[in-house]
Parts: sequence; C-alpha cells; structure tokens
Amino acid sequence: METTVSNILTDSHTYSKFTGFVKLTKFRLGALVVFSAIITYFTVTETVLWTQLLALSLGGFLVTSAANGFNQIIEKDLDKLMDRTKDRPMPTEVLSINEAFAFCTVFGIGGTILLWVYTNPLCGILGFLSIILYALLYTPLKRKTPFSVFVGAFPGALPTLIGGVAATKGFGEINFFTLLLFMIQFIWQFPHFWALAWFNNDDYAKADFHLLPSKGGKDAFSKFQILLYSVFLLVMSILPFVFHFVGLISTIACVICGLALLLQAYNFYRLPTNEHAKKLFLITLIYLPLVQVALMTKA
Repeated sequence: METTVSNILTDSHTYSKFTGFVKLTKFRLGALVVFSAIITYFTVTETVLWTQLLALSLGGFLVTSAANGFNQIIEKDLDKLMDRTKDRPMPTEVLSINEAFAFCTVFGIGGTILLWVYTNPLCGILGFLSIILYALLYTPLKRKTPFSVFVGAFPGALPTLIGGVAATKGFGEINFFTLLLFMIQFIWQFPHFWALAWFNNDDYAKADFHLLPSKGGKDAFSKFQILLYSVFLLVMSILPFVFHFVGLISTIACVICGLALLLQAYNFYRLPTNEHAKKLFLITLIYLPLVQVALMTKA
C-alpha cells in the first residue's frame, strides 16, 4: 500500500528537485490508485464519457499525490529513522517543507476541482476527504494504535468509490454495486498491508509505528488476523454474483484468485516467516487488478 519510486537512484543526495517531486507523489502507488478508479468506472458505467474519464484519471492522481506528499511532510523526521524511507525527498532535504507543501496544496486543490467540475460534486468531496483521512487521521494514528490501518483502509479504498460515483449523474450517488467494489478493495488492504508490515516490522519499529493488528507485533494474533481477512476477502468477492451484478465466469476467476491468496495466507499462518509474508504481499499485488478486471467483464 506504500510502494514508492524511492529506488530510482541509490544516492538520495544526487537526484534533482524534479525527481524529488516525483518521489513525493509515490508515482507507482498513484498509478495503482488511478487504475482502480478507472476500472470501477468502466465496471459500473453504461456510457463512457472521455472528458469525464480523463478528469477522473488526472484528478484522482492529483489528490492521491497530495495525500502522499502531506504524509511525507508530516513524517519528515520519522522517515529519517527507517531504511525504507530515509532516501525520500523530505528527510534528505532535496525538497524544503515550503516547496513540498505548495506542491501538495496545488495538487490537492487542482485534483478536487477537476473531480468536482468534470465528473460530479460528490467525486470532488470524496477526493478531498481522501486527503484529509490519509494525512490528518491515518498518519498521526500510526504511532498510537494498530487501529490506524483500519482508518487508512478508507482512503485506500476511496478511489474505487470515486470511480463508481464518477459514472453517475447530477450531484453523484453511491449505488450498491459500487459499494460492493469498494468493500472488496477495503478488505483487500488488510492482508496486503499487514503482510508488508510483517516483513518491515523491525524497520517500522524504529519510528515507533504500530502497523500490525496486535500491539505485540509479530505474534499469533497478528498472523491469525491476516488469515481471517483473507477469508473475508474471498467471501466478499463472491457477493457481486450473489446480487446478480456479474456472471459465473467472472465469479470463478475471483474465486480462483481468492483461493490462491488464501492458500498463501494459510502457508504464512503455518510458517510466519518474512519470506512467506513477502510471497503473500506479492500475491495481493497480483490479486487486486485481476479481480477488478474479472468483475469489469461481468461475464
């Protein structure tokens, strides 16, 4: 959920300000977010409006970049402590706080306006809400409680909601199919991010981040929660078929993907090593786009 382009260059002090701004956006993560929004738009829409789709893509990327950037501004000193984040543009001072803040403000306002004007007002509101939830709630909670991951899962899944809402008219509305797609991405984030948090636990501990579901960190409760939410994810992916939004072929594809993820989650539960956590994390990265495409076909 926090994959970045931080490995573009190994020497953090040699890259340009332009590269620093790119790193501030977490470009790869932003691209994944935009993909989720676009796929959902195509899944629920009856008529593709290309101006609307372009605004969704650009506006979604801008608000996501703003949220990621504000997060790095707030955690500037904490990022210095962790190996995975010490090369970011804020701790290395490639960008100043004022430069990063101005960049994020322009992106946040610009993205919100694009979504509001060229899709519908509810999209703009949800885009702005994603920035607030990620930067002002999830970010400070990471040092206080494992509950932060639950809070962070809302802005993490909002792109799906935004994509579905963009396909509606007037002020915008949230239909039941869109809500189901939102819930799939919402639940997906728990095995995805907890797997990441497991093999990065020691690094996160340097900044006093509590990102596994148990305050005990890498314990029996944490590994059980990862397995449990993998089961929830499989069940949730079947609900679009139960409510007659998709056909049997799409559902079979979702079940196959869900069983593959669940199998690795079970392997991790039996042998909770960093290596098994990394394999689970990789499978979650493959799982989401495959399931989203399968549901989009409605076959």
